[in-house]
Amino acid sequence: MKQNNTNTVVVESTNLKKLFILLLIITTLLALSSSLLAQGNSSARAVALGSAYTSLAIGIDAARFNPANLGFTSHRRTAIEFAGVGANINNNSFTLDDYNQYNGTFLTNSDKDDILSKIPNEGLKLSIEAEASAVGISKGAFAFTTSAVALVDVNLNKDILNLILNGNTYADTINITGSYSEGYAYASAGISFGRSIYKSGYRQLSIGSTVKYIKGFGVEKVVELDGMVATFATGIEGNGSAIIHKSEGGSGYAIDFGTALQISEKYTVGATIKNFYSSITWNQNNEEIGYVFNFDTMTVDNMGNDFITSDDYTVAIGNFTTTLPSTLNLGFAKTSGKTLWALEWEQGFSSRTGASTEPRLSGGVEFNQLGFIPIRFGYGTGGNKNSAFSFGSGLHLSVFQIDMAVVTGNSFSGGSSKGTNFAFTTGLYF
Repeated sequence: MKQNNTNTVVVESTNLKKLFILLLIITTLLALSSSLLAQGNSSARAVALGSAYTSLAIGIDAARFNPANLGFTSHRRTAIEFAGVGANINNNSFTLDDYNQYNGTFLTNSDKDDILSKIPNEGLKLSIEAEASAVGISKGAFAFTTSAVALVDVNLNKDILNLILNGNTYADTINITGSYSEGYAYASAGISFGRSIYKSGYRQLSIGSTVKYIKGFGVEKVVELDGMVATFATGIEGNGSAIIHKSEGGSGYAIDFGTALQISEKYTVGATIKNFYSSITWNQNNEEIGYVFNFDTMTVDNMGNDFITSDDYTVAIGNFTTTLPSTLNLGFAKTSGKTLWALEWEQGFSSRTGASTEPRLSGGVEFNQLGFIPIRFGYGTGGNKNSAFSFGSGLHLSVFQIDMAVVTGNSFSGGSSKGTNFAFTTGLYF
């Protein structure tokens, strides 16, 4: 700590960093401990097409993206999916090129300004979506799917990052309000059915539903996080608190509902409400964890004293219920021929982990001129996700298939990616 001739106190960043590192850990590590396993991420074909898949999905994938497609004979497929895995780990600020540029180097003031300029005013956001699926079966109008899913959302106030990079100065007010984290993980087993309810020539209308039993593995959510530190001429003052609710298990149900219309032999439109109804009751080792700190007028003279008061507690709480994010997906696709394409509109009914009220638009193209080696690419922008290109291919040998996909950033270069996104799927398709 330094004191100038006018008794203005300026606190070096080291002291204040210690106060915020704990809060950073609270908002990051606790969320990540929920697990790293979101719906649809394990379909490599969907990921490669930018998730523009509501009207293209067939067989097992139809159960995940639009069960109404199972009502069309053209979208049915007898299949046994052995395994699928996909992960989407992203932030809203830094690309791989940024990491390579600044990692391990001495940061000048210009570098720090550049880093902070890349962070939006709402803060640095980290999101993790992943899914692992196994034992998927489809035949005719029915499908059975299983998966393990997890979603994590963490947001760090920009003031915290500014403090870590630059320290504090006189008349600073540093807020942590606006930081949050939420994460949950569950396994699900679902039964899907689609039925055509109207047909006239090539035109037909279908409806469908997927009913899922959910076994919750855990949930952790920061339900309250606020605090500030202010620098005055007489010293610095600050206070803050965090309250976290967590559980180690629960169970519940979820229902997806979809409809699809074949306009002609080649074109289909569809709509799905994912998690149209959902409810998970958490009832295993439910706890509330609280952290509080407070200090008043820390100066050069008392910095060695015990000027910080802090407290933490853990108490058992009763059962509580959460819901899964509900989204509306609208799709339009060319569904026959050597070249297929699709367009998609996705919008959440609320802004929360795994959904956004800001719409996301995406599109994808699949080329099948090579027969056993499909070529796919897509692009998506908007919502609570980064704009990104996607690419994928596969190897289709008789009934055995392997499909893979990767996602870059807002260019074809992997260095433009603000994280990592991949998918892999394999099974027997008849």
